Amino acid sequence: MVQSRVAVLPVKLGKTERPLKMNSSDDIEKTHSPVTHSIAESPSSEEIDLDKEGEREGYVLDVKDVHSSKDLKLAQDGHTVLIPQPSDDPRDPLNWTDYKKHLILFVISACSFLPDYGSATGAVTLLIQAKAYGVTQDTLNHASSANQFMIGAGGPIAVGLSAYFGRLPVLFWWMVVAVASAAGNAGAKEYEGFLTTRVLNGFFATVAQGGGLMFIKDMFFFHEHARKINIWQSSVIVSPFLGPLFAAFMITKLQWYWPFIVYTIETTLCLVLVMIFVDETFYDRRIPISQQPPRNSRLLRLVGVEQWRSRRQRNTLFQAMMRPVKAISKPVILMTNAYYLLTFAWSVGINATLAQFLPPLYNFGPKQIGFFYFTPIIATILGEITGHWLHDFVAKRYMSRHQGRLEPEARLGVIWIAELFMIPGLILIGFCLQRGYHYMLTALAWGLFSFGIMICSVGVNAYNLDAYPEGSGEVAAWINFSRTTGGFVVSYFQVRWATEMGPEKSFGIQAAVCAAAFGLIVLLQVYGKRLRVWSGPLHFKTS
Repeated sequence: MVQSRVAVLPVKLGKTERPLKMNSSDDIEKTHSPVTHSIAESPSSEEIDLDKEGEREGYVLDVKDVHSSKDLKLAQDGHTVLIPQPSDDPRDPLNWTDYKKHLILFVISACSFLPDYGSATGAVTLLIQAKAYGVTQDTLNHASSANQFMIGAGGPIAVGLSAYFGRLPVLFWWMVVAVASAAGNAGAKEYEGFLTTRVLNGFFATVAQGGGLMFIKDMFFFHEHARKINIWQSSVIVSPFLGPLFAAFMITKLQWYWPFIVYTIETTLCLVLVMIFVDETFYDRRIPISQQPPRNSRLLRLVGVEQWRSRRQRNTLFQAMMRPVKAISKPVILMTNAYYLLTFAWSVGINATLAQFLPPLYNFGPKQIGFFYFTPIIATILGEITGHWLHDFVAKRYMSRHQGRLEPEARLGVIWIAELFMIPGLILIGFCLQRGYHYMLTALAWGLFSFGIMICSVGVNAYNLDAYPEGSGEVAAWINFSRTTGGFVVSYFQVRWATEMGPEKSFGIQAAVCAAAFGLIVLLQVYGKRLRVWSGPLHFKTS
C-alpha cells in the first residue's frame, strides 16, 4: 500500500509530488515530497527517530532490509529510507526544494573557503610586507600564525552560539565582522593594527568552516551526506592553495595590500550571498507543527529577532556552550581529532617548506611558484570528483556484507585508500627536495598527498556525523580545530627542521607519524562501536 502522509497530491511512485498550496510566510517553499511506504499500521513518522536508531544499531537505507513495523517515508526511488524522517511541514528544511538546499550549500561552501584563503595569502606577501612595516619576517609571521590558530578556535564558539541564537544570525553577524576585519588587513598602516585585524578575521571568518556540517545535516538526508560533505570540504581543502596562487601573481605587478583587498571583496560578496539566499535551517521535529515558532519575516530571522523570541524551545546559553565540551569528551571524537591533527599538519608543513626550498632549488620566482600551486588545486579537485562516488561505493559494499546495515565505522574504510596516497607523497617530497629531482616529480608528490587528504577529510567528517548525528556542528568544529592547530604548531618548526635535518629525513619522519596515527583509525574500526556504546550518546536538548 502506498500513501502520502505529507500535504501533497499523490502520484505514481518515484515521480515528483507537488504540494498543495498552503498559507504561510515568505519562506515556505515548494517541496519535492517523499513517498510513504506503509509496512503496517504503526506510530507516525514523527515518533520514529532513525538517527538515534542508526547511531545505536547501524543505519538501514533500503526498505526491504527493515524488519520492523514502521510507517516510513522513502526517497523518490521508492526504496531508500529517508533518515531522518521529514515532518509534514513545508517549513522543514528537509522538505525544501533541491534548488534552495544546494544554493545554501554553495553559499556555505563559499564562506568556508574564505578563512584559509586569507590566511595563506599572508604567506606570499610576507617578505614585501615586512619591509613595508619595518619589522622582521619572523615578527610578521606571528600575525599569520595567530590568524591560523583563531580559525580553529572560533569554530566551537560559533557552533555553541548557533545552538542558542540560531544558525543564520550567528552566520550573518560573524560574516559582518569578517568583512570589517578583512578590510582592516588591507588598510593597516602599522604592524600592530595588522596583527589585531588578522586575529579578529581568523576568529570570525571561520563561522561556516567550523559549523558547515550542521547546515548539511539540517537540510539533507543521511544517504546524501557524504556527497554534500565532499562538496563542502573541497572548498576548505583547496582554499589555502588558491590564496598563494592569486597573491603570487598579484604582487609581481601590484602593491602587497592588493591580495588583501581582493580577499575583502570576496568576503563582502559572501556576506551579500548570505543576506540574499541563506535561511534559518534549524528545525526541531520533536515539536508539533502547530507549536513550531512562526516564520514571518526573513529579515528578522537574519538578524536573530525571531530566533530570540523562540529561544526557550532550544538550549540555554550554558547548555549551548557546553555542547562542544561534551562532544570532545567522547573517545571516538577525541581519537579522530588526534588522527586528523597528526595527518593534516603536514599539509601546512609542505606549504611552508616548498615556499622556502623551491626558489633556490629550481630557480623559481613568484610566477613559477604561483603556477606550482596548480598542483594541489588539481589534486583536490580530482579528490572531490573521486569522492563523489567512492564514499557511497564503500558504504554500499559494507551494507551488502552486513544485511543492509551501515555502521558509522564503515565510513573509515576510505582512509585506507587515502593513506596509500599520503604516505608515499610525503616520502617522495623529501627525496625530491633533498636530491634535486625534477620539479614535475615534486609536483606529483604534492599532488599525491593533496589527493589523499581530500579523501581522508570527508571520511573523518562523515564518520563523526554518523556516530553523533545530534552533534553535527560540534564534531565538525573540533575537526576544524585539529586541522588548524596541527598547522599552527608545525609552522613554527617545519622549515628549520627540514633545513637542519634535511628534507629526506624530516619528511620521512612525517610519513612515519602519518602511518602511526593511522593506527587510531584501525582501532576505531575494531572497537569504535563499543567505545560509542560505553560512552553513551551526547544527550543534547536539540539536534
